[in-house]
Amino acid sequence: MTRRGGYVCGIDAAISVVGGKWKVLILWALEAGPGRFGELRRGIPGITEKVLASHLRELEADRIVSREEALEGAVRRVTYALTPLGVSLNEALGPLGAWGREHLLSERGAHQDAP
Repeated sequence: MTRRGGYVCGIDAAISVVGGKWKVLILWALEAGPGRFGELRRGIPGITEKVLASHLRELEADRIVSREEALEGAVRRVTYALTPLGVSLNEALGPLGAWGREHLLSERGAHQDAP
């Protein structure tokens, strides 16, 4: 197989953007609308500030998330939001989320049926 841009296929390229647990949860959190760093941190249980900051920078570099700075008096406010590309990525992840929910339900059912 020939790699274009270092990827084997489209799935490979997509997974490189959203790989890992936290990036998908960041996208999910931003689905509801723009958010500030602290709001995202509180809305994603278990994520560290370091990981959140790193992933937000990576998602911004991949044009999935936009970062907007504004001065309000002496306070600098930074807001993160999904770009149109990020919205389309969330839409593409929707069927995967639906599959995951179905899988969880079937796993729970299988465990309840076990002796």
